[in-house]
Amino acid sequence: MSSMVDWELAAVTGRRLVRPGPETSLDEAAAAVAELRVAAERAEEPVRALTRMHSDAPPKPVRVVDRLDWIDVNCAGMSAVLSPLVERLQERQDKAPGPLALALGSRATGVQAGAVLAFVAARVLGQYDVFGPSGGQLLLVAPNIVEAERRMDVNPSDFRLWVCLHEVTHRLQFTAVPWLAEYMRAQIGEFVEATDLDPDVLRDRLQTLLKGVVSSVRGSGAEAGDAAGEGILALVQNPEQRAVLDRLTAMMSLVEGHAEYVMDEVGPAVVPSVATIRRRFSKRREGTSPLDRLLRRLLGLDQKMKQYADGRRFVSGVVAEVGMDGFNAVWAAPDTLPRKDELAAPEDWVRRVHGRPHAINA
Repeated sequence: MSSMVDWELAAVTGRRLVRPGPETSLDEAAAAVAELRVAAERAEEPVRALTRMHSDAPPKPVRVVDRLDWIDVNCAGMSAVLSPLVERLQERQDKAPGPLALALGSRATGVQAGAVLAFVAARVLGQYDVFGPSGGQLLLVAPNIVEAERRMDVNPSDFRLWVCLHEVTHRLQFTAVPWLAEYMRAQIGEFVEATDLDPDVLRDRLQTLLKGVVSSVRGSGAEAGDAAGEGILALVQNPEQRAVLDRLTAMMSLVEGHAEYVMDEVGPAVVPSVATIRRRFSKRREGTSPLDRLLRRLLGLDQKMKQYADGRRFVSGVVAEVGMDGFNAVWAAPDTLPRKDELAAPEDWVRRVHGRPHAINA
């Protein structure tokens, strides 16, 4: 457990605060779990066929979880990846805090982390767990999938397969490109190394963030600024961190946009009601209440929605110019990942990585 974040308390807090899932009978729950496992298997072949990506190792079986399980898995994963980085931060501090300050501080941040996890746990549909104790496993959050399909009034079997197309794409990305997870870990490490922990700076940035969030929710977009859109990530940024965050944003936009592209391209062939699902799901992503929109903005989830759109346009643009095989050069090495400015200009990425586009299409 990190001395800055009490992850055990975070898990307890998250489990206590998370909303209960939708009411289902035992038979309904068991049927949903079974169908999600089958849907994940069904999604594998069309995703591989479209992406032309291959992993030598067979995929681990999907793990279907509830909201409480999801919180536990993510607490374990965050503790594993962040604790060593936090220890390095503590070593750099001029004066170590006393035992009481450490205990109070870690418990306070544990409660805050738990509250964030409780909010997200009631909304996330699936996740490829990169850093968890299982060493990489696909999670599907059954109660959230069931709740979403009911609220949107869509065909359950179609929706479950559609979700799996997206999540299985993430699993294939990280298993077919083994260096991708380590790249993420390294970038997080660089971000932490560049952290400015001056309390006055943090307090000023927090005030700016909260002011921007409130302004954006009220509709004064001009006053919100970039900080509000990035959520809590805006609290600890200097030029070095900005450069790291740009690289992480570009990478996450790529993996999310790639999954969106795949589910839209494969969907019409295997999901009969895909058009209805996409239309209603896009509306769902907008948030359902002022409080929900505020929390999404504060946590940076609005920025994640932008990543879906930016990444989707990038992937589509590159594939249109150089085909899927040409696009797959993006996975060759960290240097071939798109830069943040290339997300809006896929032709610049094609020129940098491939040279003249028509030579690839020939």
